[in-house]
Amino acid sequence: MSQSRHQHFAGQVIERHRHDEHQLVYVSRGVLAVHTERGAWIASADRALWIPAHTWHEHRVYGDAEVLTFMFPGQDSPLASDSPAVVAVNPFLRELLIARTEPGLTAAEAGPLQAVLQDRLRRAHDRPLTLPTARDARLAHACRLVTDDLSTPRTIRWLAQHARTSERTLARLFRLEFGITYPQWRTATRVFHAMIHLAEGATVTQTAHRCGWATTSAFVDTFARTMGQTPGTYQRRPKPPGHPAR
Repeated sequence: MSQSRHQHFAGQVIERHRHDEHQLVYVSRGVLAVHTERGAWIASADRALWIPAHTWHEHRVYGDAEVLTFMFPGQDSPLASDSPAVVAVNPFLRELLIARTEPGLTAAEAGPLQAVLQDRLRRAHDRPLTLPTARDARLAHACRLVTDDLSTPRTIRWLAQHARTSERTLARLFRLEFGITYPQWRTATRVFHAMIHLAEGATVTQTAHRCGWATTSAFVDTFARTMGQTPGTYQRRPKPPGHPAR
């Protein structure tokens, strides 16, 4: 396994590319949105992203970020997934990831860290928050109408009219392609973009308004149920020792 640690600035885009090895991407500071042909995922301080070998992907950075990457040969993979997956990062795994990328580690120091890290990754649970990519042109158009203006709630009837299809057909497409209903998809989309706004420094109230919640309290409740923590806690998550925020 090889590993690296990089500093990225807000708004930076790492163009579409792929690797011959499996990749684990972890963000100890900031937020990284990862887009693939199968969908979009968020990597942040409590979730890493597993990208299987030969998967085309693109990164976009929100907020100044410190990104840790780990490359695994195909025959030495700690995860069995052959599609992108989100991995829960608890405090212990977080410290392992940070320690393993410290510069100047000797082989004697790196070996035990490596063994424990791979064991912890095998035991990590998925924390899925995924925005799948629509294949049907009508569904893709409806999704764009929502994401282009999250602050304005759109009913599925309104979307169907503007996507030039029937309400019944559009509802079926959400279930068929995404496996969830339109309201469930819209909630996931709003939380996804809320994570980005919070990383960029927006207040909880500003984020609630931009992402279409009627009240701040409703946003806090939905975010907490989805992410397991309040927006304020998510935004104030601690920085790793020796790496102050810039």
